Amino acid sequence: MYQRRIVFVAFEGYQSLDLAGPYEVFQQAGRRCPDYVCQIVSPVAGRVRSDSGLQVYVDDSVAELSPDGIDTLVVVGGSGVDAARVDPELVAWLAAAGATARRVTSVCSGVFLLAAAGLAGGHRVTSHWSRADQLRCEYPELTVDTDPIFIRDRRVWTSAGVTAGMDLALALVEDDLGRDIAHAIAQELVLFLRRPGSQSQFSVPLWSSQPSSDPIRCVVSAIHADPGARHRIGDLACRAGLSPRHLQRRFTAELGVPPAEYVERVRIEAARRALAEGEEPVAAIARRCGLGTAETLRRAFHRHLGVAPSDYRDRFRSTDC
Repeated sequence: MYQRRIVFVAFEGYQSLDLAGPYEVFQQAGRRCPDYVCQIVSPVAGRVRSDSGLQVYVDDSVAELSPDGIDTLVVVGGSGVDAARVDPELVAWLAAAGATARRVTSVCSGVFLLAAAGLAGGHRVTSHWSRADQLRCEYPELTVDTDPIFIRDRRVWTSAGVTAGMDLALALVEDDLGRDIAHAIAQELVLFLRRPGSQSQFSVPLWSSQPSSDPIRCVVSAIHADPGARHRIGDLACRAGLSPRHLQRRFTAELGVPPAEYVERVRIEAARRALAEGEEPVAAIARRCGLGTAETLRRAFHRHLGVAPSDYRDRFRSTDC
């Protein structure tokens, strides 16, 4: 029977969910189809403490585990990654293991270790949004895109932070065993909204700043209260008691995006929820959320999320176990 060795790389100060989440996905897959053998390796065998204090017992150190014969290498992130990527023994083992592995993957800041081992150069990668500038500065040979929750670039797969590692693992299982098994695992783990990699890391509260003045807070509240209402610059200016030009300047300065872009993204968020939670036709959702037509909604989804509304609904729709 063919088996795939999935080797997780941990270290002192790893992020516990970066390890436990993807590990559980592969274990669930192995119960349905015995294709996977999971192992954990670290610089030193024994107890390895996460950055939250949770400990895992690791059977093998990098000095003891052969880097050969690995199917999928999963490098986790965490606050200890900066110390780990200057550990010459760990980096050398990673370089050797990654050179022959079928797939090389990272969760969150684990991409820093991939880069240190020379495994990510020339690839498009992602990581937690808070580490993007550091990653670009220290590894200019990478193409860093921290909008998607995970990215596949040839045999290198990278994901955003923490729970996005489970989305990455589900995508890896789907790539191996098909969508039905991946979907069954998502149901078992109550990951009923299995997200495509192109989904943005950022919801509205994350990608924008918060308003700092009452007039702009009033405008923002109105947009969120009814995304489908008329929110042209004149309407918003009237609500704020400002001239359109003054509102444009104030809004952009306080929130980091102009009013029209903010309105569109709030409408897309509303459409995403409607697609995931109900059976309303796409055209009706487009009208209700202020996006006009199904074609306008489709273009907006492709521009911001990289998927069609129908595909988003198929992947996000919750199902009964």
